[in-house]
Amino acid sequence: MLGYVTLGANDFERAKTFYRKTLEPLGARPAMSGERMELYSNGTGAMIGVCIPYDKEAASPGNGVMPAISAASREVVDQVHAAALANGGICEGPPGERMPTFYGAYFRDTEGNKVCVYKMG
Repeated sequence: MLGYVTLGANDFERAKTFYRKTLEPLGARPAMSGERMELYSNGTGAMIGVCIPYDKEAASPGNGVMPAISAASREVVDQVHAAALANGGICEGPPGERMPTFYGAYFRDTEGNKVCVYKMG
């Protein structure tokens, strides 16, 4: 049902570099790109993107807003989390089992947005 989610960016070029490198272990690449928005897809499910807010006001992370990205394996969760930290992200929770059948990791991107990458099962 969900088509895509976007995260606001104040430094658009830095945000694009961060997500291009961070989402690489998921097989994601830029699927759509324009002057103020870039969306990434691995060909399955919803896309995630970064954008300069339409109203041109400062982007800020929403309290409680957190996109969660599905991964094919626990190893890919680990790889994405490591890529996020290697590219300027901040750890918000290392990879691990949070509850039975849910393995996840959390990070904040270079703009402060909180993101989860997870494997169910």
